[in-house]
Amino acid sequence: MTWLLIGVGGALGSVARHGLNHLVHQRFLASTFPLGIFLVNIVGSTLIGVAAGLITSGRAHLSVETRTFLFVGVFGGFTTFSSFSLDTLALFRDGHLLQALSNVVGQVGLSLLGVWLGFRLASM
Repeated sequence: MTWLLIGVGGALGSVARHGLNHLVHQRFLASTFPLGIFLVNIVGSTLIGVAAGLITSGRAHLSVETRTFLFVGVFGGFTTFSSFSLDTLALFRDGHLLQALSNVVGQVGLSLLGVWLGFRLASM
């Protein structure tokens, strides 16, 4: 059941990501800056922050299944950047500043290196 919840949530999140990205590029964008995905990452991070804050504060009580559907499925399908942002915030809040900084620098830096390397290898 968990995998089905993740799959359905992920499909909904992916469709929402594509929809927002398409809307932004269709209506508001006349440059090469990836504004659609930029906004997706900000919106996704804000939504996962609101959901986590409501749960942590005790103002929202969600079952494990609902949390899995939302956090891993919907938010994960919408943008994994939201999960990255929440993980980094959790490290900061728990006092693991070096780990939080390492998470940001490591994931962003190594992801850029990975995409560059993959592109170079595939286009040779």
